[in-house]
Order: sequence, then C-alpha cells, then structure tokens
Amino acid sequence: MTLRRDHGTTHEGDPAGPASTRRARLLAGPGNFQGVIATVLTREGTVAHLLVVDDEPRIARFVSRALESHGHTVEVARTGEEALLKAAAHDFALVILDLLLPGLDGHAVLRELVARDGTSRVLVLSAVGDVESRVQCLRAGAVDYLAKPFAVAELLARVDSRLAGTPSAAPERWLEVGTVRLDLQRRVLFDGDRGTTLSQREFILLSHLMRRAGEVCTRDELLSDVWGFCFDPGSNVLEVYVGRLRAKIDRWHIETVRNVGYCFSA
Repeated sequence: MTLRRDHGTTHEGDPAGPASTRRARLLAGPGNFQGVIATVLTREGTVAHLLVVDDEPRIARFVSRALESHGHTVEVARTGEEALLKAAAHDFALVILDLLLPGLDGHAVLRELVARDGTSRVLVLSAVGDVESRVQCLRAGAVDYLAKPFAVAELLARVDSRLAGTPSAAPERWLEVGTVRLDLQRRVLFDGDRGTTLSQREFILLSHLMRRAGEVCTRDELLSDVWGFCFDPGSNVLEVYVGRLRAKIDRWHIETVRNVGYCFSA
C-alpha cells in the first residue's frame, strides 16, 4: 500500500497496479482501518515512544495510527517549534520528520535535534526526494530517509530496523481520568470498581476522548480519527457509539457540546 499526496489529497493503492492512484477511503465498516494495517504487519518489533512531525493532518494521523497498530506509542507535532518543545520534554526513541514544515523547517529541526545531545534518532519522511536532499539530511545526522509517496510496510520495516538494539519500552497499560480507568491492553473500562469490556470501536473512541479530557473534540475530528479518512457527515454512527459508552459509565463523563462535538470530563 502506498500513500501519496496530490494537491492536498491523500491516496492509497497498490503501486504495482492501476489502483495506485485511487483515493484513500477508509470507511466505517467493522475493522476497515485495522484490516488495512494488518495486511502490512509481518512481525512484532520493538515497542517504543515515537514523535511524528508533519503539518499535513491526514498524513500525520495515518502514520500515527499505523505505528500505534504496530505497538508503538506516538505523539504528533505540526510545526518545527512544537517538535523541538516535545523533544525537549520527552525521550523519543525515534523522530519521524517531514522537511516541508511551516516556520522552522525540517532541516533546521534535524540540525537542532542532533546538536542537542548527539543521540537523537531521526528518520526523515518527506515529499522532497531528490538525491541532494537525502545526502544533506544523512550527513546532518538523520539515521534514515524515506521519500513520499511511501509504502506503509516499508516505513514500518525501516522503523523496526532503526529501533533494533534499543531497549524495549513497556507498553502503556492504563489511561486514567478521574475515577475512570481504561486498560489499554485488555480494552476493559473501569468506572469505580465496575469493569466492562469494550468493543474495538468503543475502545478507540473512548481512548481518544480520554486523551483529550477537558477539550472539545469536534464531530468531524472524531469521525475522521475513529472511523477513517472519509465518512458520511450525515450518519449518526458517532451518536450511537457515544450512547453505548454512556451506558457503561456515568453519563456526565461525556458531555455533548451542542453543534460542535463531545468533551470528556473527570
């Protein structure tokens, strides 16, 4: 599967056939996204905490979800400045860096990351694929360079290769907001002492809301991040799943923000 961007549009397809130009449409059928990712996962690699730096929201989400499905934990930065702030606050095993960023560009970010301690590991993932740029980044300290469009299988293989030999990090187990605890490995929700097993889609939706606790998550954002790139905005699937979650925890935890979306409260 190859991901490419033409005039702001994201595509997926088999690079070996005519379908390589069809538009990516990961719709809301059960397990669609997981099914796509499952086709490119061949082995379990080192579990690591990674930083994805890309100003294109759809590509950042796609890459993040592919890496998370591979067992990693991922943070995202949209700008060079945000990337440097996050890198200073966290110890990332690998930074996946786009070059074409607003403000501070990827070349400057790469130089700053390498200059800080000499141990930062940066994989450049960029639409700038000429030989000069690749050589420049590798000489500046990048550990790898992958040009867009790219195959997800190749990206995951390169990430595994660059992480090989690094200490494995324990996968995140619990997500807690107030009295609500979510077991990220078993997909079990605890509200007080009561434990409830969640379906796959319920789990993804609740974990998204809990990670953004106190913030308003828009309806479009939730449909995009939980159900895929494209979804019928007239569907009531989000409301159905919010209703299912409210039946399993105290209803007030998930607040409806009229005409906007939902907010998780402790």
